[in-house]
Amino acid sequence: MFNSFKRRAPSISIFHHPSSPPSLKALKLLQSANTSPYPANKSPSAPPLEYNLEVVESPPTTDQVRTILSYMPSKATSPSMALLSAHPSAGAGETRPQSIEAIVELARKTPAALKWPIVVDWEDGKAVIGDVEGVKSMLETLRKKRDGEEKTGDEVDQPKGWFT
Repeated sequence: MFNSFKRRAPSISIFHHPSSPPSLKALKLLQSANTSPYPANKSPSAPPLEYNLEVVESPPTTDQVRTILSYMPSKATSPSMALLSAHPSAGAGETRPQSIEAIVELARKTPAALKWPIVVDWEDGKAVIGDVEGVKSMLETLRKKRDGEEKTGDEVDQPKGWFT
């Protein structure tokens, strides 16, 4: 009955580094999809995607990293493998930080050690780290929801029990 009150635009954050080409490409993609017809190549009359975009030009905090890692599809990956780049400042082997706190501290001191961008859809619980194709996939999921091709949380078939 009150489902329309729950509907609001998703919140997407991009942890962005201006000197990272993938980060610049992802930011441009997110801004374009939010302000221009999406997808532009298929239907120029399509409306833009609706979401609140937050651009953060600093590494995520320790708590944010924990949440982001919980959104990753594979939980078996270590935090350093998921978050740290191949840049020499990230360390190698045993010198590579393993704890979330150490990774966040390294990212504050040396931003090049982190994989950029980090894009998070807080409502859907999805995160993409250092992957522009993953950002495109995230936008495609939003488009499918907008166009009714994918069921939202309220429409997903729930198992029927005795009392439902």
